[in-house]
Amino acid sequence: MNEDQLAQIHALPKVELHLHLEGGAPPDFIRRLAKEKSVDVSRVFNRDGGYAYKDFWHFLSVYEAATQVLTSPDDFARLVLAVLEQSAANGVIYTETFVSPDFCGGRDLGAWREYLAAMQEASEQAERDFGVTLRGIATCIRHFGPDKARETARCAAETCGDWLVGFGMAGDEKMGHAKDFDYAFDMAREAGLRLTSHAGEWGGAASVAETLRDLRPERIGHGVMAIDDLALVDKMAEEGTVLEVCPGSNVWLGVVPSWDTHPIQKLRDRGVKVTVSTDDPPFFHTTMNREYEMLARTFGWDISTLRDVTMTAAKSAFCSQNDREKLLKRLETK
Repeated sequence: MNEDQLAQIHALPKVELHLHLEGGAPPDFIRRLAKEKSVDVSRVFNRDGGYAYKDFWHFLSVYEAATQVLTSPDDFARLVLAVLEQSAANGVIYTETFVSPDFCGGRDLGAWREYLAAMQEASEQAERDFGVTLRGIATCIRHFGPDKARETARCAAETCGDWLVGFGMAGDEKMGHAKDFDYAFDMAREAGLRLTSHAGEWGGAASVAETLRDLRPERIGHGVMAIDDLALVDKMAEEGTVLEVCPGSNVWLGVVPSWDTHPIQKLRDRGVKVTVSTDDPPFFHTTMNREYEMLARTFGWDISTLRDVTMTAAKSAFCSQNDREKLLKRLETK
């Protein structure tokens, strides 16, 4: 790849649909906040200053340890600005982020409203300062169990609107069954929230099939292990299921052994709508620019292909129709 091609990729406006807000926190941001609060987070980092973990389940533990310093609406407002500054530097013009009432007020509706207001205000500032638009997806944590998921869904249902546009589920995919969370998803659906859920990262193709059947989301977070069931893949293509694919995350965590074995190309070839995101970028040493670079290097995706994937993401975003029209116009004029 020559310098001109690289510059074109970096200049390409990008749309990201799968970004965990806390997981986007730059390590320096967490260290500064911890120092202000006299909180010891030394075990969270390695000698090079990055996040330190052994595998996905240790990653979950480190993730939660790092977020312990985020204890107020102001902390989350500062986090939004820090994350979106990094996103904008990588060409992102629109992103949807997972935010959890579990970490923002302990699922107390009054506290959640305060956190939400702070994040929304910060996102409006980031849009003015950095030119990137943010929308939120309230997220229950699977390994916290169905009862807490219902509380999270209630918080989401009571506060949905132009900024909080979706509901989803993250966490340990091997805990319980998708059907255990159907009440929470039904509550969110009835409130008008758009639905997504993590699946097919660690639970195999069966977890994707189960999630689509029992929770009926229109998007799946990751979903890459669906490739082991081509009948399921073809069904997703036929029904228009959108995958929020995070290749760098999948490689870093060992979901797939390498970039050249990642199934994103095969999924796309069979007609599945794929989008590209970073998941938890500083944890996985990636950025949206790097994701696009690696797709170009590994699969030969040219600017036209990358634009097409970006347009798929824009058309699959959970934002209002008015916001989507503005987003598509920005993409078409670039």
